[in-house]
Amino acid sequence: MLRCTCFIVPKDVLERLAGDRQLPQDLRKAAADSARITDGIRRMRVDAGELTAIGQTIGAHLLQLAPSPKVTVYDCRNTQTLPGTPVAGPGNAKDATAKRTFKETTGVAKFYKSVFGRNSIDDAGMTMMSSIHYGQKYNNAMWNGSQMVYGDGDTKLFVDFTRGNDVIGHELTHGVTQHSLQLGYSGDAGGLNESLSDCFGSMFRQWEAKQDVAQADWLIGADIMGPTAKAKGFTCLRNMANPADKAALAAQPVHYSQLTPGMDPHYSSGPPNLAFATACKALGGKSWERIGQVWYAALTTSGPDPSMTMPKFAARTRQLATQLYPKVAAVAAAVDAGWTTVGL
Repeated sequence: MLRCTCFIVPKDVLERLAGDRQLPQDLRKAAADSARITDGIRRMRVDAGELTAIGQTIGAHLLQLAPSPKVTVYDCRNTQTLPGTPVAGPGNAKDATAKRTFKETTGVAKFYKSVFGRNSIDDAGMTMMSSIHYGQKYNNAMWNGSQMVYGDGDTKLFVDFTRGNDVIGHELTHGVTQHSLQLGYSGDAGGLNESLSDCFGSMFRQWEAKQDVAQADWLIGADIMGPTAKAKGFTCLRNMANPADKAALAAQPVHYSQLTPGMDPHYSSGPPNLAFATACKALGGKSWERIGQVWYAALTTSGPDPSMTMPKFAARTRQLATQLYPKVAAVAAAVDAGWTTVGL
């Protein structure tokens, strides 16, 4: 069963910032308020995930809604009422956030279609809906089970969350996982759930920038860090190529043996993140061209597996690397090197 908060910023990071007495009171309050909203959104996400699972069981997902997804944007006007007021013609909106949200969401749709042949989040053309300007100084972005929700940030710790195209790709990929592997949100499955979003969010960022794996910085959330966070030495939320990076606001374990029961998936995603980045760098070229194809196949071709373990996922990618590229041994070798690096 899916039990996914699916926020880009871990709740404990917000709570840590809220308790940082070196920060001004208004920033501490914004962080604390953002953390409290987490629990309410979580309940919405659980219900949506359960309905998705039921729909797939009875075959409701097999009907194509549209040949390509419609992209819509709503404005919450700093309330917490969803979805908000519809934005007419968001691609040409005067509101920079609305325009950027439309552009990047459309970009994610094109990325999944052109690179992986997927028709929207559910592979059936579902509308990709986003709500912007959610709450007041809301320091997060999330997939709530049926749509995207973006906060403006407090402008100091975090800036407008639509500024991170990897954030947008990350959160929308939670929707893809909801409609494919249906990973749970605890244990190994939770770590894989978060890692897959980081992997595809990073690939989307690299794809838009036309970067190869050597040019990519492998950072998650670098574009949403505010001036106060940067002044404290933080450059990103996570670093896929170096999960233990002290400049990451949510530094992660590196090795599978370091994972502990009950660990937040935003942290247990460290080893599979490193495995993916290592495999990509070992093979070279563009992350989405071969290693990304292996990861996508592992996500979408085995059917729902809510309790999948990391060893099982590693074995699946090793198998798929050989099946998809039987004449290119370097792909399987790179995938093996990635998982070996993290002890799997």
